[in-house]
Amino acid sequence: MKPAPRSPSPAAGVVSSVVIPESARWHGRLAARAIFVLARALAASLRWRWTDHSFFNDTATEQRAIFAIWHNRLALSLILYRRHVARCGSRRRLAALVSASRDGGLLARVLEHFGVVGIRGSSSRRGAPAVRELVSAASGGCDLAVTPDGPRGPRYEPHPGVIALAQLTGLPIVPVSFRLGWRWTLRSWDRFQIPVPFSRCEVVFGEPLWVPREADEAAREAGRVELRNRLMAITRD
Repeated sequence: MKPAPRSPSPAAGVVSSVVIPESARWHGRLAARAIFVLARALAASLRWRWTDHSFFNDTATEQRAIFAIWHNRLALSLILYRRHVARCGSRRRLAALVSASRDGGLLARVLEHFGVVGIRGSSSRRGAPAVRELVSAASGGCDLAVTPDGPRGPRYEPHPGVIALAQLTGLPIVPVSFRLGWRWTLRSWDRFQIPVPFSRCEVVFGEPLWVPREADEAAREAGRVELRNRLMAITRD
């Protein structure tokens, strides 16, 4: 009698569709700690100027929001939240979308130091689970933060996902940008900006954009274009 054929194992060609976010290694964890310390020291040296067209000038507001900031301005994004939004109540929490790549693992560790929940995913990897986790975080009372043109661009062109997220959560999108007096600009796809110590930093919170729950595809595309216009209106390179 011939033995019954064995079921194929994963190693024999069955590939799992589950994408596991990559974690930072030991040197990445050290780098994340160093970035956290340097970011706080750098922020303390800057000369800040704030303009707010949203609702966060009212420190009593309990309105939650989705913050949209261009990928090349991530260097100060967490500082902006701590200095301007978190003062609106000690119970405010932030959840941010981070790439599932190894670079995203480093950023997720930086977020941990700032007390921010990192939700791993992007339009190309682990997108649907990340959206569900963001919606769950919003239901739990978190503000959300996204880079609408990240993680690979094109620069200054929002992806439609942020509009869909606003529709699902019912939260308004608040455009955020800043202009640095002195800065280093990297030769990356997004022309990433790093402030020079003691520089001037002019921060603008734009007018909130609400996306109706019943929005169809045409309305979502109109919202995406409007978000780009509002972000570009407060972006000065």
